[in-house]
Amino acid sequence: MVFGAILAGGTGTRMGLDKPKQFLMLGEKPIIIHTVEKFLLCQELDQIFVGVHPDWMIYTEDLLAKYIHTDKKVILVAGGKDRNETIFNIVERIEEMYGESEEHILVTHDSVRPFVTLRMLHDNIEAAKKYGACDTVVAAIDTIVVSEDGEVIKDIPNRKNMFQGQTPQSFNMSMLKKLYYELSIEEKEILTDACKICVVRGVSVKLVRGEISNIKITTVDDMKMAQAML
Repeated sequence: MVFGAILAGGTGTRMGLDKPKQFLMLGEKPIIIHTVEKFLLCQELDQIFVGVHPDWMIYTEDLLAKYIHTDKKVILVAGGKDRNETIFNIVERIEEMYGESEEHILVTHDSVRPFVTLRMLHDNIEAAKKYGACDTVVAAIDTIVVSEDGEVIKDIPNRKNMFQGQTPQSFNMSMLKKLYYELSIEEKEILTDACKICVVRGVSVKLVRGEISNIKITTVDDMKMAQAML
């Protein structure tokens, strides 16, 4: 089976507002609703889960009841202290409901990337089935500068080898779970996202073509851009 995992566990403090950014209005609907609707349109997804900060579970339930009009049920799961803990809370719920399987595919996605396309979702699912793990990326447009101290340049890598990571990131769920629980505490502390779990363990991650429009709404400027795009 193929499962969507929308990650909405953040508190959105960077915008300095009174609610997490995924709940801000984008046009006539909250950002998270736009994202959920995209996932609901994907016929390849058997079930959609949303990982939400425990303090915002009831609020999210109310939003789904207000804006989502479909027979497909969206299941909420309490998020963890970080991104990966939220993912594995969702994995645990999936296995409680559907059992363990070597065939399960998990499509993880940021709730604040509402412009994800059906093409990206399809390509992720196909790549995860074939390769076990994939990451959505776009080629770096600007030159990338490496600095260890934030003061001086240490290196300028070849731009043709540089990509900007987006989401979805998709996996064979059984493989991802096995790799994660093999990690040491020190290795878990350096994780920045789920693909890093595979990289740390030397497992190849297939690149899937993203889109420049698949922006992550993190700052006020991002929000202005998203409003213009909408």
